[in-house]
Amino acid sequence: MEANPRGIPKAPFVDNVDEYLKTDSVEATLRKFTEATSKYRFMENSKLQQRGSLEQKIPEIEKTLAMVEYLASQSESDKPVKTLFEVNDTLYAHATIPPTNTVNLWLGANVMLEYTMNEAQELLTSKLGIAKKNLKETTEDLEFLRDQITTMEVNTARVFNWDVKQRRSEQAATA
Repeated sequence: MEANPRGIPKAPFVDNVDEYLKTDSVEATLRKFTEATSKYRFMENSKLQQRGSLEQKIPEIEKTLAMVEYLASQSESDKPVKTLFEVNDTLYAHATIPPTNTVNLWLGANVMLEYTMNEAQELLTSKLGIAKKNLKETTEDLEFLRDQITTMEVNTARVFNWDVKQRRSEQAATA
């Protein structure tokens, strides 16, 4: 079975309903299509959450990287850097930062590590690259999933309409 680069299976397109239904009943086929559509929708919701998380994370990484680069450029100076830093979404505090060659970065799960400026820049640049790559792949997966959902909905409609047509022709033949 074909799949996209991240292993999401491609939905089969039912071109000839008569031929396709030779191996399965209408009810079983419709149930199978409904189940596949549900799985694609579940994957789509998961990818939408992942995209939202990445879209939130990328600006934070960029902002942190910009600050580390600024502090690195000021580390040669003897003057302290005066700044406002964000404590919370709407709370900022004044800070005076003496010249330094290290910076502390939150890694998550209440873990903070001290890095040299170069190490911090490398780490943040790497994380930013990975996050942007993941965002691109997630967006591609979402487009792929939308196509697969549409294909499965079309398949379902075609099989359902074929079944209605068959029942009407059977009723007409018996009448």
